[in-house]
Amino acid sequence: MSDQLADSAERLFASQVSKTVLQAADGGHWPTALWAAVEDAGFTAALLPEESGGFGASAAEAFGLVRVAAAHAAPVPLAETMLAGWLLARAGLPVPARILTVAPVRRDSLALSRADGGWRLAGTAARVPWGRRAAAIAVVAEGPEGPMVACVPAGAFTIAEGRNVADEPRDAVSIDAPVTAGRAPVSPAQLRAAGAALRTAQMAGALSRILAVCVSYVQTRVQFGRPIGKFQAIQQSMAVLAGQAAAAGAAADVAADAFAAGLDPFVVGAAKARAGEAASIAAAIAHQVHGAIGFTQEYELHPLTRRLWAWRDEFGNEAEWNALVGRKALAAGADGLWSMITEAA
Repeated sequence: MSDQLADSAERLFASQVSKTVLQAADGGHWPTALWAAVEDAGFTAALLPEESGGFGASAAEAFGLVRVAAAHAAPVPLAETMLAGWLLARAGLPVPARILTVAPVRRDSLALSRADGGWRLAGTAARVPWGRRAAAIAVVAEGPEGPMVACVPAGAFTIAEGRNVADEPRDAVSIDAPVTAGRAPVSPAQLRAAGAALRTAQMAGALSRILAVCVSYVQTRVQFGRPIGKFQAIQQSMAVLAGQAAAAGAAADVAADAFAAGLDPFVVGAAKARAGEAASIAAAIAHQVHGAIGFTQEYELHPLTRRLWAWRDEFGNEAEWNALVGRKALAAGADGLWSMITEAA
């Protein structure tokens, strides 16, 4: 991401995301001012081509924006709106303004059929991010001739509200309505990979901030007459934490490259699984270093680690993606494994 874009994103989220905003979002309050600032900055259109109202940012730049937002635990659907807009534009459909999201997130039952000279979408999708706030949902579903993208406007679907462990909306969506549709640029499996790639970037962003919070804490928290960062046990834990944050950052870079190159599930899966592993290890260390204060709702660590725990399970957890990677490795065999790895790289 360019320095100018990164600086702009950092200034925006640093000024707009406060403890008050985060606590209000946990209670279900929509951060109107924050979202308006994100839209005005054009961040939601980062993945759109210029002809669709975007500024033609690269995948790496768009993923960089997502990482900055996640580092501040911004309680807004930036990643989902980016991805939905990208899907609709690639399918040749108009991209609505305002909040967008995607479905399915899991392996749900959604199908398109011909109806009255157009298309009708029917089915259900579980744990759709920010469904209740969405002006439209971009749905990848199987049609009579292959995968298609449908744009489902608010009012054409019903919601059963739910939340993840970070208190972000994750809603069950039921659809049975006429829709506009176009040929999908990705299959449902690739949509899952695209979502996993963006969650990888979000985990990397949150981990970078967690590392900074922990470094500051161990340098200022005094025990037995000196900062706890001077103790060897803490230093060792911090070294492991730094390594995990760096691994997640590298995984996010790989995921961004895979997004740009066609969403190979093998590459995205390896990145998502590694970031999920880093999230598990790093969150445990961060809370051990902080002790009880890290679990208090008012402290900065709390919203970051809750998001890590939520994001690692969405669009496939480590077990699912590691199983896919393992199956591909076994299928390649001893003679083909190295070439498979290098070709993916």
